[in-house]
Amino acid sequence: MVHRKFSVKELGLGTAFILLMLGIITFYIWYQTEAVQLGYRIGELESRVARLKEDIKKLETRKAGLLSLRRVEAIARERLGLADPGPDQILFDTENPAAARKGS
Repeated sequence: MVHRKFSVKELGLGTAFILLMLGIITFYIWYQTEAVQLGYRIGELESRVARLKEDIKKLETRKAGLLSLRRVEAIARERLGLADPGPDQILFDTENPAAARKGS
């Protein structure tokens, strides 16, 4: 069997080709890994957004309950001791009837 000797140029080209292929394979593996990690991160963020939307709905419902007129009136009467005004506590502006109509 005859062994062929390779020239320095051929060895250099072969080495360059192998290094190029290793570089391409390394880049491809890195790219795929990053794509998978980004997919996981997107999934986590989407689930977080869904949880936050649920929290917003709950808080809006709670806000509506806290600001309901029945609740505010009950607190005003029970805790603050407020009551409806008596007939002698209501004042009418008899000098300016147009202002009285705007207020009504």
